[in-house]
Amino acid sequence: MDDLRIDDRIVIPASELQLSFSRSGGPGGQHVNTTDTRVRLHFDLLGSPSMPPAIKQRMLEGLRARLTSEGILVLTSDRFRSRHRNIEDVLERLAALVREHRQAPRLRRPTAPSKGAQRRRLDGKKKRAAVKEGRKRPPED
Repeated sequence: MDDLRIDDRIVIPASELQLSFSRSGGPGGQHVNTTDTRVRLHFDLLGSPSMPPAIKQRMLEGLRARLTSEGILVLTSDRFRSRHRNIEDVLERLAALVREHRQAPRLRRPTAPSKGAQRRRLDGKKKRAAVKEGRKRPPED
């Protein structure tokens, strides 16, 4: 297996990626019962020296559900009947996750509604209250 190139600056060496194989379910006939086509990728995200610290931190926060308690990212692929295509699929998914966390999320700048928007909202509430008030039974004298 070759090194995984994410972009010009980020390359994950093949030595940091561990693949394991198991039997896959689903269609495929007798072939499925005899070959280990499901691929499970283990990538030590927490201990990886090849990942830039900022990206590593964003990935640790964003992918908590896919990480083990030791900080190892686990991805699985059994979409295809071929082991080779499943390996390509799981590597592409890892690359996509790294690309997704490459850029810091844009900070939300808090905003407040304008005075006109506040006035329109309150006017609408008053109109609605008047409609509901008109539905009441008139007081008995």
